[in-house]
Amino acid sequence: MTQTLERPTDTPAARVAAWLDAFQAALDARDADAAAELFAPTCFWRDLIAFTWNITTAEGRDAVRARLTEVTDRVAPTGFRVTEGQEPTGADGVDEAWIHFETSVGRGRGHLRLQDGKAWTLLTTLYELTGHEEPAGAGRPRGAEHGANKDRQTWLERREAEATELGYTRQPHVLVIGGGQGGIALGARLRQLDVPTIVVDRHARPGDQWRSRYKSLCLHDPVWYDHLPYLPFPENWPVFAPKDKIGDWLEMYTKVMELNYWSSTSVESASWDEAAGHWDVEVVRDGERLTLHPTELVFATGMSGKARMPRFPGMDRFRGEQQHSSAHPGPEAYRGKKVVVVGSNNSAHDICAALWEHGADVTMVQRSSTHIVTSRSLLGTMEGLYSESAAAAGVTTHQADLTFASLPYRIMGEFQKPLYDQIRIDDADFYARLEAAGFQLDFGDDDSGLFLKYLRRGSGYYIDVGASELIADGSVKLVGGQVRELTEDAVVLEDGTTLPADLVVYATGYDSMNGWVADLIDQETADRLGKVWGLGSDTTKDPGPWEGEQRNMWKPTAVPHLWMHGGNLHQSRHYSLYLALQLKARYEGIPTPVSEPAAVHHTS
Repeated sequence: MTQTLERPTDTPAARVAAWLDAFQAALDARDADAAAELFAPTCFWRDLIAFTWNITTAEGRDAVRARLTEVTDRVAPTGFRVTEGQEPTGADGVDEAWIHFETSVGRGRGHLRLQDGKAWTLLTTLYELTGHEEPAGAGRPRGAEHGANKDRQTWLERREAEATELGYTRQPHVLVIGGGQGGIALGARLRQLDVPTIVVDRHARPGDQWRSRYKSLCLHDPVWYDHLPYLPFPENWPVFAPKDKIGDWLEMYTKVMELNYWSSTSVESASWDEAAGHWDVEVVRDGERLTLHPTELVFATGMSGKARMPRFPGMDRFRGEQQHSSAHPGPEAYRGKKVVVVGSNNSAHDICAALWEHGADVTMVQRSSTHIVTSRSLLGTMEGLYSESAAAAGVTTHQADLTFASLPYRIMGEFQKPLYDQIRIDDADFYARLEAAGFQLDFGDDDSGLFLKYLRRGSGYYIDVGASELIADGSVKLVGGQVRELTEDAVVLEDGTTLPADLVVYATGYDSMNGWVADLIDQETADRLGKVWGLGSDTTKDPGPWEGEQRNMWKPTAVPHLWMHGGNLHQSRHYSLYLALQLKARYEGIPTPVSEPAAVHHTS
């Protein structure tokens, strides 16, 4: 007699399977009420274009219900299931699972967290358009053309023909302004999706955006966090890459990924031609003036690209040198000079340390509190996702990215705060010495540390790789306060403190990316676009403290056919996929009705 073994019903796998079955049944029945009841009273559904053609978070059952009522007929979601080979797990009352599904236009994947059998967080992402898959794996191009052909073109001949046509006899569908890591990552995605694209940049070579910065600049993020799409860094790549090495990698990447990359190209102006349905973009390429007519225009000019230069009384009479940190050439020329660095974030610390190493007399002016975390402690917070041990355990960069994306920004602080609470204990002596030197410390608005401060402000922090010790022991002098004016040879603070200076470096940060829109299009368009970066509404008037998503990044904006792309290497890699899919869908004529951020932000 054969005994049938039944699958346990009280396991993470069983609970996840039951939820997915019930969710799919509610979707099939177009019963938004039943689907919403599968979510916990406090819940978050983050969607990266799969259901909404937007990047948005619905918070609470009412918002989930409203979103499903709006989109389910169009999206026709089917096949919700656990990802093959990824067994659901459970710990501390939370079941987690990787999931896959299909929509009317593509294939999706995501992540689910259950509490007491109800969805606490749900991430849904679109990763592929049906019928427009990237040519990878079994679908990769053959490369060689076998057989006899009198009209054969070599790879080089095809590339050269494309280079002479695109932008001249044939217009790009997408023009990307800015050829740093953001523009290059997006260009690579669009290349694989066969969307005619040109990336333009004013520098002479790809990677010069990094090579041209101050000498000591290097990545403070570890290598496991910084891979570009398709081509991860080799296993012997340094943990913290120097700027020139990154520059060389970007230059190589543009060639290997076959980007149509126009260096030495400046954008003079851009305007939308409503009648023609395209942009008119005036560029100068190697001295030649051209007008390009893309349908979609992407600003990848960098969230740290438009220098914020302060205006202090007396700057015009100061007889020494003045530089924004982005234009600082390095420390070599300032041995024995008195240097005042206005600012106390990453660039300020790096520049102060390099100047001290080269024999300058350096003073840092701290105008507001700064979050400091040591590089060693920061690496500890990334251990489970972006680290050597995580990679050895089989956590891929893609899986790490989705895990991170599965945490809605509203609750990310709940996960981050305990890590930084422990750091404050572990590094108590370090922080005590900094405070004894007069340094003003903070840990973010809610003590959640670096990443949320970066998301909210894009500044206000330093990852310590050595400069903090120079401040603690007085090697780099520190003063706190606001700058009142400059005299012929000094910086004067509001309390009257006078700091003699031969050089003043303004490490005062960067303006919103919409400043580039004002410069190249017009102020009206920049105002219509609104603020770029920071958590909140995409409009200029925020609906309270809601922390839904990054403003106007990687998604449709209030200005049709205008897009903003950028961030660090991690964000450039991860979000370039979703921006590329949006642009590909529009290129192919796939309808992309955009859902607005959910109007209901409370829980019910």
